[in-house]
This record gives sequence, C-alpha cells and structure tokens, in this order.
Amino acid sequence: MVNDFEINAHNLKRYFVSDFLASIVVFLVALPLCMGIAIACGMPPSTGIMTGILGGLVVSLLSGAPLQVSGPAAGLVVIVVELIKQHGIDSLGIILLLAGAIQVAAGFFGLGRWFRGVPPAVIQGMLSGIGLLLIASQFHVMVDDAPKKSAIENILSIPQSIYKGVVPLDGSTHHLAALIGLGTIALIVIWDRIPFDKLPLKGLKHIPGALVAIVSATTITAIFNLPIKHVELPSNLLSEIRLPTFSLALQHFTNHELLLDALAVAFVASCETMLTSAAIDKMARGHRTKYDRELKAQGIGNMLAGMVGALPMTGVIVRSGVNVRAGARTRLSACMHGLWLLLFVCLFPHLVRLIPVSSLAALLVLTGYKLLTAPEAKEIKQHGKAEVAIFVSTIASIVLIDLLTGVLIGVLLSTAKLLYIFSHLEIRVTTNDENNQAAVYLRGAATFLSLPKLAQSLENVPPNCELHVHLEEVDYIDHACLDLLMNWDKQHRASGGNLVIDWGTLETMYRDRRGRTRNNHAGAHAGHHVKGEAVR
Repeated sequence: MVNDFEINAHNLKRYFVSDFLASIVVFLVALPLCMGIAIACGMPPSTGIMTGILGGLVVSLLSGAPLQVSGPAAGLVVIVVELIKQHGIDSLGIILLLAGAIQVAAGFFGLGRWFRGVPPAVIQGMLSGIGLLLIASQFHVMVDDAPKKSAIENILSIPQSIYKGVVPLDGSTHHLAALIGLGTIALIVIWDRIPFDKLPLKGLKHIPGALVAIVSATTITAIFNLPIKHVELPSNLLSEIRLPTFSLALQHFTNHELLLDALAVAFVASCETMLTSAAIDKMARGHRTKYDRELKAQGIGNMLAGMVGALPMTGVIVRSGVNVRAGARTRLSACMHGLWLLLFVCLFPHLVRLIPVSSLAALLVLTGYKLLTAPEAKEIKQHGKAEVAIFVSTIASIVLIDLLTGVLIGVLLSTAKLLYIFSHLEIRVTTNDENNQAAVYLRGAATFLSLPKLAQSLENVPPNCELHVHLEEVDYIDHACLDLLMNWDKQHRASGGNLVIDWGTLETMYRDRRGRTRNNHAGAHAGHHVKGEAVR
C-alpha cells in the first residue's frame, strides 16, 4: 500500500503540483512570521528566517508528521527573551544544543506521547499566558517603541504607548507606526472575513490575509516615505551564522542553570509540537503522527539551530493548518517552503528591508490575541470551576513569575486536584427502623485513603439489619474497600444481618475486572445468593 503522505516515485508524480502550490502559500505566510518572531525576541530577522529554512529543508524530511510545518514559534518568544536577558545571545546557541539533545533523547526513550499528557487546562493556560505576554510586549513595538524590562511593566505601560500612538510628542513618529500597525490588523481581519466562495474571484481565498496586509503596509510606507523603523536584513545570510566556540560550549555545558533553561525550552517546544501534531491528525484524513519520530526530528532541528545561532523551533499550528488547507499531500510541501525562504532572502533582501517593523509587530499582536481568546480556552469553564482555577493560576504565574514556573504550578495544581478526587469520598448513611434496613450512599473515589472513614461509617450501622450499599455515584473503588465490605459482611451476617451490593454497577465501571470481582468475592462468600444484579 502506498503511503499518501510520504515522498516516493508514485506520490511525487501524483501530488507534485498540489504540494508545489501549497508550499508557495505556506512560504508567503511563514516569511513575515519568521521575521516578526525574531524581532519580538530581540534577535535579527535573519535568525527567524534561518530557523524556518532549517524547519523546511531538514526537519520536514525527518518528521513523524509529514504535513506539519516547523519553524520559529510565538510560543517560545517569552522564553527566548528571558534567556537572552539572563545569559546573553552567545549562550542561546548552547541552550538550543542542549534542548535539542534532550528532545532527541526523549524521542529515543519513547516519551513523545507523554508530552500530550499535560492537562488541557495547563496547556491552554500556557498558550493564553504566552498570548497575553506577546500582546503586552509587541504592542509597544507596534508604535516603534521599545518593550519594557518585565511583563508587568509591559502590561501597565500599554496606556502610555496608546497615548504615544495618538498624540505625537516632540516630533516623534510613533503615531505613524501606530497607524501602519492598526491598518495591518484591520486589513487581516477584514480579508479573513470576506466570503470569497461567493465572489467571482474564488482563487483569492488562498492568498493569506497576513501577506496582503504586510504587502499593503510596505507599499504605503514606501510611497509616502514614512520615517518609521524598517526590517534590517544583511545582504549575505551566511554572515549571520554564529557558530558556538568549543571553549564557550565547554564552559556552559556544566552550568546547571543553562541545563534547566534547556529543559524548559525542550518541554515547551515539545508540548507545542505535540499539540500541533494532534490538531493536524484531526484536520488531514488518514494522517497519523509518529510522535517519537517527530520529537527526534524537532530535537535535531533545534540542535542545528543552536549551531548556526538561529531561534528555537517547534511544529507551528498556523503554518501547518495553512499547509493542509492549501492542499498539501506529502512532506514535499513543507520541504519546498524552506527552499523558497532561502531563495527569497538570498535573491531579494532589498525587498525585505522595505517592510515596516510595526506591521510585523501588529501581526504578532493579533497572533497573541488569538492565543489568548482561543475557543479551546473558552471551553475550559465547561469542565468545572477547578479547571478554570488551574487555567487562571497558570496564566497568572506565567505573567508574574516566568513561563516554566507557571506551567509547573499548573501541573502541580492539576496533580493536587487529581489527588483530591482520588482521596475524597462522601458517605451518607440512612436507617429505617420499621423495615430494619439501612443504606450507605457512596460518592467519589473509594480508595484505601478513605478506608478509615468508610470503616467508621459501617460501624455505625445497626446490627441485625439489611444494609444496602449504593455505588451509582462512585467513580472508582479499589480492592481495599471491596475487601473491607466483604469482611464486614461476614461479621454482619454472623449477627443476623445481611449485605446487598449492586454488582451490575461494578460491572459497568470495571468490565475487565468482572471475573475477578464476582468470582473472588461473590463466589467466596457462602450463603450469598445471586439474583439479578444483586448479591444478598
């Protein structure tokens, strides 16, 4: 059987045209995003483009998710900014080498799927927190101002940037940059809402709104010669490559702080990649990600990015989604998009230098807004107040402390919730003296942790009565609690009483344990009579 998503002679002939066209669309989306993310990180735009090139030409060929596009991600902007602030740009390459090595090792040890085990409330809290920080920092860049030193300062000083963008001070041009930035956002929003399917020119729907907005902003800026900041790109891309020296590597490989930072990069990058892979599996019929292979491919990509002084990479949902919707059928599309990036910056660097920085910042502000208000984040409240509390706590911790600490706090809170669920058992006992009957209603998880509480409740049951144990609202019951009930039943029958348990409920919860449950307990207690679903 031919794999529809792999490059082979059959697929190359059958799908080349569709992959070629899809790669052009992905390239047009990736170019401004690569540069915008690099600028947001405080790095040269060329570093973001190099990451996109590596993601296309290298990672896509090794990937376990053929339709996934890899490159610099908005989700890692916060981490990169902090790393540069703490260790400097020269140490970033070492950190990426270590992070990539961690990802490769995780892939070899089969940990790819475990990264998908992070609770959804934590993942969405992480993405929303990143979105909030992205808005807060890039809002200032959108008016040609510099981001502040901390996330709180960025958030609190937004009104000041709004004032600069509205009222020109001392002959500054903040208002012109703000106009270009707001125009970029408005054009993207309008373009994405145009019903092209109902118009004569249906082919326009394949042109990304981000490209239309960036081209329009660049054209207006050039025509009116607006004195605002523009993208700085070297004539020779190879001149931006910064190979880490052996002495620097040897000095930092034993630095425990860098190891922890590398672990943070590997964790966040892997989580974002696994989430994107899962989303692509849903979008592309028949697409199934090989998670461990994907994790190893991402690790190799990040190690290469560290070697050339580029930005960290992940599988990115925007470019991957565009790739699928544009009709890509094999990994050739993602690979060719990397080739187009390389050719464009080598042949037309003068065009890139015409792009206003404020328009790229506006693109990231809009990206941050979409992360903050994602439908998945809004659905968290449907899963209860505890999940909302974890979601909000994760966001608050990311903003007030840092990204990794925020994620760890979210995971700890989720673990605490799980422990509470598995240790919390509500017990209600009722008695009916007229019928000489009693009932015990259990709700929650009946585990060994709640054994003393359950034993005390059973001791309070009057002797010689018929006790009914209701398990309808029990989420889980372990062997220790079942054993307690059976042993208590022996003593209770000895005093003339009886025990009634609905084994059908237990069957529903543990079908795979049906034989053990009935045979080990029902068959082991002489004098019990099986009638319907009850043991008396």
